[in-house]
Amino acid sequence: MILVTGGLGFIGSHTVRALLDQGEECVVTQRRPRPLPSFLDPERVTVERADITDREALLAVGDRHHITGIVHLAGSVPWPPVPDAPVEAARQALGGLLNIAEAAQRWEVRRLGIASTIGVYFGAAAGDGPLREDVPLSLHAAVSIPTFKKIGEMLGGYLADTAGLDIVDYRISGTWGPLGHSDPFFAAPALVHAAARATEPDLSGLMGPARADDGLDLTYVKDTGRAIALLQLADKLNHRTYNVGSGRATTNAQLIAALRKVAPDARLDLPAGGDTDHLVLDITRLREDTGYEAEYDTERAAADYVAWLRAGNAV
Repeated sequence: MILVTGGLGFIGSHTVRALLDQGEECVVTQRRPRPLPSFLDPERVTVERADITDREALLAVGDRHHITGIVHLAGSVPWPPVPDAPVEAARQALGGLLNIAEAAQRWEVRRLGIASTIGVYFGAAAGDGPLREDVPLSLHAAVSIPTFKKIGEMLGGYLADTAGLDIVDYRISGTWGPLGHSDPFFAAPALVHAAARATEPDLSGLMGPARADDGLDLTYVKDTGRAIALLQLADKLNHRTYNVGSGRATTNAQLIAALRKVAPDARLDLPAGGDTDHLVLDITRLREDTGYEAEYDTERAAADYVAWLRAGNAV
């Protein structure tokens, strides 16, 4: 039985579905009550209300279930930043990760997977081509998410070496799809919601203006969840860190063209130009060690997401 922290959230719920598809049963932890998504089988998913920062509550989950693996996707980063209590926010974030590692050691799980982010590559001197996992990373980051993910990767490496744990980091690309929400770093969610509703996109939550040529390694959430499930269940992994992405850049213009095929009345015009230096992940490790191949290109993903929203789903 696999424990998925944050297993009813965006990426978490799709990871649970992918694990179920692979024949596993899952326990999910959630800090706040949340209904089970309709695509998850309640007979094979057990929901435990537990905050990962509550050590005793987390460890008690293992008293009630035989946990064989952990996928740690629950929020472990103080975002948005907490300027009036930064020390306590950092203590909570890192304490949750340490609690998860202690649980993995106590329960003798086969593998602990921890969510990282494509953002760790910001500022990296990668040269030409997609970003490989062995590229040297910058010690600095403009926002707290990649900063804490780098700390988490280093801490996880220390714990793997000293505690004998199989700890794997998932550097997850920009992910979009059902149950997703507005993202401050890329425009795809806002563009899809606007297309489904035939409204102007609300781009006010972005950290900067959106332009047609802006792009990123975007992955549809169903592919992201399946990649994580494959990494969790692989008999043998040859590395500690894996990029989870599409291996290609998707620009806003390409996404808009795909959306207009299913929503011709979409009002999605963006200013020309933009940043053409796109972050793209090399997913050779993921493919070689798990056999992963994406099932959703941009057009299929756009059609699937718009249909899901138009079916009356709220998020």
